[in-house]
Parts: sequence; C-alpha cells; structure tokens
Amino acid sequence: MEFADVVRRRRMVRDYDPDRPVSPEVRDRLLEHAIRAPSAGFSQGWAFLVLESAEERDRFWAATTSEGAPDRWLTRMRRAPLLIVPLANKAAYLDRYAEPDKGWTDRDEGRWPVPYWDVDAGMASLLMLLTAVDEGLGACFFGVPAERVEAFRAAFGVPEEYRPVGCVSVGYPGAEDRRSPSLKRGRRGVDEVVHRGRW
Repeated sequence: MEFADVVRRRRMVRDYDPDRPVSPEVRDRLLEHAIRAPSAGFSQGWAFLVLESAEERDRFWAATTSEGAPDRWLTRMRRAPLLIVPLANKAAYLDRYAEPDKGWTDRDEGRWPVPYWDVDAGMASLLMLLTAVDEGLGACFFGVPAERVEAFRAAFGVPEEYRPVGCVSVGYPGAEDRRSPSLKRGRRGVDEVVHRGRW
C-alpha cells in the first residue's frame, strides 16, 4: 500500500473479529516497526508488553476496567486478539542525558520541557497503528486510566520504572465497528493549524 494511503486510511477501530487472530509474522512486524521510532538521545527507553492469549487479555481488562457489566465500547474492544501496551521509562532518558556525550552532569528533570519518554513511546505506538493499516488490520490506541495503573502493574509484574502510555489493540475489524461520534466535529484544515513564519 502506498504510504499516503496508509496515512489516509488510519483510524481507530473499536471492534474486532474474535475468530481471526493476528499472525505471529504480523505481530513481529508491528514490534519491529515500533522500535524504529525516533528516541531522544537514542535512549530507547520503551518496552512493549504483548498480550495474546485469552487469559492474558482477560487479565488486562480485569486490571484496567471497573467491575460490572461492560458497556458497548468495552464489549467490542475486548474482542481484539492482540493487545500491545507501550511503556515509557523516564529513568532511561535521565540516565542517558547524564552521560558525557550529552554534556549534562546530572539527571535534573527540569531540563526537559516535555516528557520525551512519553513522546517517544507515542511515536512507537503510531508506527504500530500505521503498520496495522498496511497489513490490512484495524487498530486503536487508548489510555489506561490513572487509577488503574497500579492494578495493571501488579497484574503483569511491570517494574516501577516503566509506565504505560496507553494500549494498542490490533485485529481484523469486526462487523460492529462504529466511527467515533467525535468525528462529527470535522478535521481541522492545514490553514487552521499551520502558522508560517510566526503566529
């Protein structure tokens, strides 16, 4: 598929065919492309938790959602045969930039105007979303609620220095996929968001 087509076709898919698993080859391509994302100082302070079995996925949903009957969104999302949780490791960046070739001698967080550890994990996530489109699959990036992060961490033994930036669900789109009602707001045009030379 042409790259421009991949970008145009990329959208968040919220329903999956539970009877069509993602092949190991495609799963591996998603991850191989993710680690091609840029990272500040080539810190590569990311990790990816791959959840494929029904037991692993059920444990994820149990840890990250409230008890009770699932709503329509959750019912459809739970059908995804593959979940990949990108995690960011801030310490990897603070350590990397305290190395001699970076010129800083400390790990002062104040030097970072934005949390590049999260930015870089987000870019890796986007590469997975684009790869899914190129492979003929659907995918969705969604958040892990702040109040559920510790339960998630405990459920999967995630070390304290790694924090989930979200989750990428992947699979073949299901028959009940619905576009987000937020799309009715319309996409802002280039002329609305681009400022050339100055604001």
